[in-house]
Formats: sequence, C-alpha cells, structure tokens
Amino acid sequence: MHARPDDPRTPIRLGYHGSPHVATRIVRAAGRAADEIDLAVYDIADPFRALRAGDLDAMVVKFGLAEPDLRRGAELATDARAVVVGDGHPLAGRASVSIEELAAFDAFDRPGRLPAYIWDEVVPPATPAGRPIRRRHRVRTVPEMFALVAAGEAVHVSLASLADIAPPGVRVVPVHDLPPAPVSLAWRRDLDRDDVLAFVKDAEAGAA
Repeated sequence: MHARPDDPRTPIRLGYHGSPHVATRIVRAAGRAADEIDLAVYDIADPFRALRAGDLDAMVVKFGLAEPDLRRGAELATDARAVVVGDGHPLAGRASVSIEELAAFDAFDRPGRLPAYIWDEVVPPATPAGRPIRRRHRVRTVPEMFALVAAGEAVHVSLASLADIAPPGVRVVPVHDLPPAPVSLAWRRDLDRDDVLAFVKDAEAGAA
C-alpha cells in the first residue's frame, strides 16, 4: 500500500500500543484537535508492519529504535516501569518492588516479531545482580497477557501506563529500580512528509 498524498486536510494516522492516554497527551502537546489525528492500535507482535505498509503515518514508540528504515524523533515523555501481577499475587499489595524480586516468578518472552533488542529493554534477560528473568510465556496480545497474569501464572515487567487499561483481577505495581522508558515518535525514513514532520516538530516543542 502506498502512503497518502501530503494533504494537510487529511488526518494523520498515529499508531500506539497500550494506553491511549500516552498518545492523546502527545496530540494535545502538539496542539492538534481530535479530528486532525486518527489514533489506531498497532500489533505489538509485529509493531512496525502497519507503518512500513503505509497504513500508519507515524507511531508512538518506547525504548530504543534501531530499524534502518525508520526515523525516531526526540524524547517527548517517559513512562515509568511497573510490573503487572494478579490480585492474589504476594507482591500485589506492595507500594513498589525491585526487579531483583521479580526474578523469582515466570515472566513473558517477546511476542511474535517484536525485535529482541526492544524486548530486552522491556523485560531484561537478567537483573542488575545477574539473576535471570524467567521469560517463559509467549502471547500475541495484551488481553492474553492480562489473562495469564490474573490467573497467577506469570508476572509482566512492563510500564506504569498499563494501569490505564488494566482489567479487574490485576494490579500494576511500580518497579523502583528500572529506568523509565523514553517515549517518542517514529516514521518512515523514505516518507518525510511535510504534515508528519510538522506534527513531530509541534509535539517536540509542546513537550519541551
């Protein structure tokens, strides 16, 4: 599929994963009205497919980006680290936990075609003290992850913004000794369209 013509009257299609509030805050920071941006959830199991296919014009990314065909803008915000646990989990009532404690529980391996270098930042292969994180479960969707967590079969080392979409039966507990994830925008390197670049520039200025 080919990208749309550079038409300022056409809404920019912005992809996001997880909490929609992170994306809407970026849109507000850029000074855009709701009808100027079409928000769409991208598939975490193949996160860059829609952008590369021309189905999205830009996407919200977290952590690093080392895709040669994509550009990444400046940091717009950060997303604090957290762990998703079931209501009955021994850590569910804690104000915060250490990543070292989470090595005692089964966690998730990377979904689908998500690059390994990104997943290593989401769920580290080992703690700073060298304890391996047991990345055993593989799912393709967020609802699948929440279901396993609610059943007490795994914990998910992730981001605090997941609290925005967490269903009943799970808790999102801060992890106090992992650095927050940087949040930025990405777009195709071969499609530096004026409207997309203007949106990125305005978002970065609003965040600053």
